[in-house]
Amino acid sequence: MTTTASPLDTEASRHTSIRWAIRDVLTLARRNLMALFRIPTALVFAMIQPVMFVLLFRYVFGGAIPVPGGQYVNFLIPGILVQTTIFGAIGTAIGLAEDLQRGLIERFKALPMARMAVLGGRTIADMARNVMVLLIITAVGFAVGFRPHGGFLPYVEACLVMLTFAYCLSWGFAFVGLAAPNSETAQAMTFPLIFPLTFASNIFVPVSSMPWWLRGFANNQPVSQTAQAVRGLMLGTAHGQSAWVSLLWAMGLVAVLAPLAVNRFRRAA
Repeated sequence: MTTTASPLDTEASRHTSIRWAIRDVLTLARRNLMALFRIPTALVFAMIQPVMFVLLFRYVFGGAIPVPGGQYVNFLIPGILVQTTIFGAIGTAIGLAEDLQRGLIERFKALPMARMAVLGGRTIADMARNVMVLLIITAVGFAVGFRPHGGFLPYVEACLVMLTFAYCLSWGFAFVGLAAPNSETAQAMTFPLIFPLTFASNIFVPVSSMPWWLRGFANNQPVSQTAQAVRGLMLGTAHGQSAWVSLLWAMGLVAVLAPLAVNRFRRAA
């Protein structure tokens, strides 16, 4: 005699599976964050680079870069924050490449855990690291004269916009990390991908100062849209539909990149 599971039993089983999957993701995110804090030099060096960019452009290049309607430091810091979160997302590629090189991915696959936990835990941990770095760079920005006029809530909204964009982008870096043979190669592979997006943008200079043939790309690419949204929210200035455009870019990126990363994870190790 066979029995058929009732709809209530099926629903309860599905909810239990979701709870276990979330628990697995958070467990691996905690593991990745603990590994980061156990190597404090890695966290320190991750923070040194954006601080150096702040000091370099604030005190060396800033006097030669005119910006319309305000001080260059107020133009610079929101851009540096966007750049910092994007560079922080590169850690997803490096971390996954290291785990793959050490055989940890293969061990994780042998454990009774949700398949999404490895990628989800890594990307969430890197987003948490981005939050910590954002707080530090904000403090450095205030120390060098940054004064946002948009208010506290718009500032939080700006941080959420850039964190969302960086998180979605990290799924593309997850694919890179799983495709690379080691962490050094993963880091090298990310540079030609991220270089044109960050430096051919409005992060450091107004797009109007660029050659005419570059302005179309610089104006409409996702990093510029994110930086424009963050800058407008933080400074209380007009930014059009850039916040929504940035979020649309983020959703589009994760819709394309997440399946690629998951498929690569299934074939890894």
